Amino acid sequence: MSGFVGFVNRSADENDNRRVIEAMANRIAHRGPDQEGYDVGERVSLGFRGLALSDPADSSQPIRSDDGTLVLVMDGEIYNGDQLREELAAAGHPCATRSDAEVVLRGYEADGAGIVPRLRGDFAFVLWDAKSGTVFGARDVFGAKPMFYYHADGQFLVASEIKAFLAHPGFDKRFNRDRLPDYLSFEYVPTQETLFRDVFKVPPASTFTYRDGTLTITPYDAYRYAIDEAKTLEEWEEAIASTFQASFEAHWRTDVEVGGFLSSGIDSSYVVSEAAKRTRIRTFSVGYSEEKFSELSDAAEFAAHLGVENIAKTISSEEYFAAVPAVQYHMDEPLSNPSAVAVYYLAQLAASHVKVVLSGEGADELFGGYPFYQEPLAFSAYLKVPQPVRTIVARVAAHLPVGLHGRRFLVNGALPIEQRSIRNNYVFSLADRAAVLASPITAPVPAARVKPYYDEAAGQDEVSKMQYVDLKTWLVQDMLVKADRMCAAHSLAARCPILDREMLRLALQIPTRFRVTREQTKVAFRGAAARQVPARNAERPKLGFPVPLMDWLREDRYYQQVRDAFTSEEAREFFDQAFLLKLLDDHRAGHAKNMRKIWSVYCFLVWYRRYFVEEQPAA
Repeated sequence: MSGFVGFVNRSADENDNRRVIEAMANRIAHRGPDQEGYDVGERVSLGFRGLALSDPADSSQPIRSDDGTLVLVMDGEIYNGDQLREELAAAGHPCATRSDAEVVLRGYEADGAGIVPRLRGDFAFVLWDAKSGTVFGARDVFGAKPMFYYHADGQFLVASEIKAFLAHPGFDKRFNRDRLPDYLSFEYVPTQETLFRDVFKVPPASTFTYRDGTLTITPYDAYRYAIDEAKTLEEWEEAIASTFQASFEAHWRTDVEVGGFLSSGIDSSYVVSEAAKRTRIRTFSVGYSEEKFSELSDAAEFAAHLGVENIAKTISSEEYFAAVPAVQYHMDEPLSNPSAVAVYYLAQLAASHVKVVLSGEGADELFGGYPFYQEPLAFSAYLKVPQPVRTIVARVAAHLPVGLHGRRFLVNGALPIEQRSIRNNYVFSLADRAAVLASPITAPVPAARVKPYYDEAAGQDEVSKMQYVDLKTWLVQDMLVKADRMCAAHSLAARCPILDREMLRLALQIPTRFRVTREQTKVAFRGAAARQVPARNAERPKLGFPVPLMDWLREDRYYQQVRDAFTSEEAREFFDQAFLLKLLDDHRAGHAKNMRKIWSVYCFLVWYRRYFVEEQPAA
């Protein structure tokens, strides 16, 4: 875990540039409280904050080429670093340290941008090439490590987190109101834009170059299905098990103790069980006093089965709501996933014992773990009915009472997958988001946002298309943001051995029937895990960090807290307050389950107040 900042110099005053780069780095010091370093050149300034996980001689940054013309700062790790060091030494570019950052620097010396597709890891880096006058950067295939840039009014800034830009005097902080409808539907902005105007995310699997005021972004890798029908289920299980073991070995390298996140689910259980082969790993779990929402007893039972320690925390409703401002601040953009608060406390718990933690992110997207991936299988027979007939049936069904059994099936049966997918209108439907906004905001319909990704997966079955879109949107914009920022908030480095380049390559070959059936999700993955995880864990349905939030929002204390936010000046600026209060009151009365909508707006308001009301401009 580390963080970087950089900018093309705005003045010729070296002291001024140093003051600004240090202030930017200090805004993200939580990403790396142990180390800091700066390079203030004639044209570009770079800064670094790092977490000490190895010998300082191997981890200090910025790192410079021998002639001083290349300077690099990087967040993340390169898991094939040893192999690349050997190759670079043979090519006349030997590394003097064990630093992953030096591998990238020497690789750029040898092959320019060509080094990036060869990197296996989770990383984001920025490099200043003084010879060509180019700022160059890259982000890993999945987007596990964040990277943002601000490009406006002759300014170019880059950083691991948006909040670093707040310390730069040239940053014009403006709310990007045009993207508010996107947030309301998806709970995040599903494009490279952000809710800060002129601030963008560098896409995963992409490089950028900035030279003489021109920015160019270039993809260096792409996900492509290459389905292999020849293997049996048992052969796929073996392939997953062996590939995972190799990935785990690559991730299992550190000079400090490594812990593990542990829920009752298969993903974290598989990761922890692999770690337990090597050490008496300490595991960490969180839950709630409300038993139906807590996985603590199951996590403790599994830890006992492995003979490893489990350290647990029970989150109270008071703690949950108290953490929301900090959670939304660290997210940079509002993220209303209710499980984010649980991950915040989970990371806090782990960080009090270890500096590195293993997590099970990525298995659902790669191997078909979400229950709604089963929905296309239910539609498969009905989709053989001619489209005109399904369209007529859908029109008739639309007039049936909402909630009537079969109504949703018949209405959705006439829609293409990009409109039918549950990820679209995830929180607010198109109609509801129009109703909740105080004034109309023109924005693409949710299906239009994801259709390009469905088009990229053309020719695949609907389950594969849904997984592909989740890899491109949900995983990078929601799940990995939540994991990175909540761990970074507590200076904790997270590693996800399932979310690996080789695991992805394997997953894209597995036939759908070995990923998802009507009866089971993650079929082959569960079979691989079952070789070392008890059947109870391997077969457990996905829970996904359940939270008692629906019930808490009906309690007087929290109802009033949210109501105060919904009647605030900020709420009046953006939303129809009568609509908001009806959502809240109907939910409290039990007439509707509006938790997602309520929480989405509440998180936005908490975030907006922090960044656009309380935050002062840089001096």
